[in-house]
Amino acid sequence: MKNIFATKWGIILAGAAIGTIAIALQFWGNPPNMGFCMACFLRDIAGGLKLHTAAPVQYIRPEIPGILLGATLIAVLKGEFKPRGGSSPLIRFFLGFFAMIGALVFLGCPWRAYLRLAGGDFNAITGLAGLATGIYIGTLFIKKGFNLGRARTSQSKMSGYLMPLMMIALMLMLVYDFSMLAFSSKGPGAMHAPIIISLMGGLLVGYFAQRSRFCTIGAIRDIFIIRNYHLFLGVAAFTLVAFILNLIMGNFHPGFENQPIAHTDHLWNFLGMVLSGLAFVLAGGCPGRQIILAGEGNTDSGIFVLGMLIGAAVAHNFGLASTPKGIGEYGAIATIIGITYTLLVGFVMTKRIK
Repeated sequence: MKNIFATKWGIILAGAAIGTIAIALQFWGNPPNMGFCMACFLRDIAGGLKLHTAAPVQYIRPEIPGILLGATLIAVLKGEFKPRGGSSPLIRFFLGFFAMIGALVFLGCPWRAYLRLAGGDFNAITGLAGLATGIYIGTLFIKKGFNLGRARTSQSKMSGYLMPLMMIALMLMLVYDFSMLAFSSKGPGAMHAPIIISLMGGLLVGYFAQRSRFCTIGAIRDIFIIRNYHLFLGVAAFTLVAFILNLIMGNFHPGFENQPIAHTDHLWNFLGMVLSGLAFVLAGGCPGRQIILAGEGNTDSGIFVLGMLIGAAVAHNFGLASTPKGIGEYGAIATIIGITYTLLVGFVMTKRIK
């Protein structure tokens, strides 16, 4: 049977559905302009597991397990669950690590950048400009033959199921309220939709994103490389629907100042997302896409996601992450180191393939 989400109207429908779910989660309790943020949610999970000690951002977000498990379920049903990996795993780990650093300097992943724009946060414009710049730099490497190596498909099914099993374990820990977990009493970590609603929202997004190949990074990458706007239609629908629903619900507040969980340091908003955009495009997709691929059995994407998780822990333990007051004490240094690393990966892995 034809996959309708692979068509032009299918990707638009998927993007609109994901945008609707994002605003619904905000209505049910998620932080403003944060119906979905893979970076923020992984940061909260890192805090919930006590990998960092930043009290305002500690919670096991059900959306992440929901997205990954939703992708796993539909991939298994459609015969698309294929364990594979071994393509420069350590390089991918640190790409995920630095992608998270850049996102936490900006305060949001690409998904949240569009949601921030849809909520009237004009600081997102600088971030999205940085994101596009980072992606463009990455496409220059891709055009010259950048490649992290071939993933092996001979891996056992057990390796492919490890990330889904990890997500199930996280949900069990959350539901049974294990005493070893940390939960925020105030701040973004204390703002969340009910567990069942968050989980169902994640499962639905996992379904739509897996079937449509929705990707906020691929949307811009494909425009730069092959002038293909297919994936961008989904991102545009995602943003437009979120904007319309924010207007209807009175949640559109245009401007730069006093935006929720955002800062106005435009230079580092830009450079933080340059780092994230470059890291994501070299790794092959946005954080949402990496989670979906991990759900399909891609262990390289699983390693990338784990890199983001550890990156969040390091960012909050060592003063790299931003706050609404501005960037962290060492955020600028970490961003420059991250850009240096991603550029080095681009140059070295292009030369090696040649």
